[in-house]
Amino acid sequence: MLDARQQQIESVLGHTPENIRSLSGGCVGEVYQVRFKTNPAVVAKVASGGNKTLQIEGDMLTYLREKTALPVPEVLFNSPALLLMSFVEGNSPCSRKAEEHGAELLAELHQVKAEQFGFDYDTLIGGLHQPNPKYDSWISFFAEQRLCFMARTAYDAGQLPKNSLARFERFAEKLDTLIAEPKHPSLIHGDIWGGNVLIHADKIAAFIDPAIYFAHPEIELAFITLFGTFGERFFDCYSEICGLEPKFFEVRRDIYNLYPLLVHTRLFGGHYRRAAERIIERHGF
Repeated sequence: MLDARQQQIESVLGHTPENIRSLSGGCVGEVYQVRFKTNPAVVAKVASGGNKTLQIEGDMLTYLREKTALPVPEVLFNSPALLLMSFVEGNSPCSRKAEEHGAELLAELHQVKAEQFGFDYDTLIGGLHQPNPKYDSWISFFAEQRLCFMARTAYDAGQLPKNSLARFERFAEKLDTLIAEPKHPSLIHGDIWGGNVLIHADKIAAFIDPAIYFAHPEIELAFITLFGTFGERFFDCYSEICGLEPKFFEVRRDIYNLYPLLVHTRLFGGHYRRAAERIIERHGF
């Protein structure tokens, strides 16, 4: 970390850092744990290059902390180039009790409602722009602002061939025959893979790196299956609280996972593109 950043941390918090070490993660910059002699440790995210979007992450964390009961780090300082947060201890394996706790927390989060799908401002997922214009229809929002938008983003980056882009756009036009409108727009975290879940002593200590917006909660549940964030006990517990509509696992899970697969296609290409293409091939596209 540059000396200027250390000086900025000292200026903001009023304490001189004693030790700074790198942490893993961080799609939009470098991540550090900052320790002090007597004060609690903090996490510092520092923007790299011209990608100065950290304020959006800080705003999302603040929203979750103020509007929901989801455990997230406290934002101590928020700017486009520097984000300071409370340090949350959490590196335990995901136990059965932690899965149950995660289900309870997300079931409660998904009960936070809005009048429309989308959000008050655009957010980020994996460092990529995530547009959130307000829509009355979930199917239209998912088709236009998630599938088609990210397919075009991957195409523009040279990660998706033109013929594949056209297939995804044709598939999006038929979504009304495959998915349904939810009872209401639900707030979702939006990026729940294992690295964004901090577990300590059989409890979820915090969820980090959100990609929030109001959506159908099934897209959150589908994402959890994509990378095996939680297992069977999570879904049993979540279903006991909220219920799951028939054919979620058989049909809609893969459809909703097209979005994170296209995000990963844009970022990494390769087998993520083929995984997404295989899903629409099963539906005749």
